[in-house]
Amino acid sequence: MLALTLTADLTGVTDLRPLDTAKEPYFYTFKVQCTSCRETHPNWVSISRFESTEISGSKGEANFVWRCKACKRESTASIKDAPKIYTHVSPPTRQTIIAFDCRGLEFTDFQANGEWMAKGLETPTKFGAIDLAEGEWYDFDEKSGEEVSIKDVKWEIRRA
Repeated sequence: MLALTLTADLTGVTDLRPLDTAKEPYFYTFKVQCTSCRETHPNWVSISRFESTEISGSKGEANFVWRCKACKRESTASIKDAPKIYTHVSPPTRQTIIAFDCRGLEFTDFQANGEWMAKGLETPTKFGAIDLAEGEWYDFDEKSGEEVSIKDVKWEIRRA
C-alpha cells in the first residue's frame, strides 16, 4: 500500500480535497516505476478511481494496469477509498489524501493536475477550481473580507 500525502500551509481555508466525483473524476498523475527491474516509465500516467481495467490472466480488475517495457511484467494499482480531506492545522502537518494498493509498481512522483476544492475556515464560503499545479493558490473570501491562500504545498508518496 502506498499513500499520497500532502503538507500545506492553509490560511483562511480548510477541507481541501480534489474534485473527484463520478461525473467529474479526478485523474491522479504520477511517475511510475517497476519494482521488479526498477525501470521508470518516461511519461506521466494518470489513474482515476472511477475507471477500471481487466488484469490479464485474472478475473480481477484494477484502476491502473501497466506492462513494463523493460521486463514485460504486468503491474497494477487500485485506489482503495475516496480521497480524504486536508484540514487546516497550525503548524501544517502531513495528511494522507488517498491510498493505493500497488502490485509490482511504485508511484515515485505526483503532479497536481486537476481541480481542487476547499471551504472558508470561519465562513461558509466554498472555493472551487483551485489549481495546485504551481504549489500555491490565492483568493479572497468576500464574507470574511480577507485573503485566503494555500502555500508551501509538498506532496509525498509513502508506504501506508
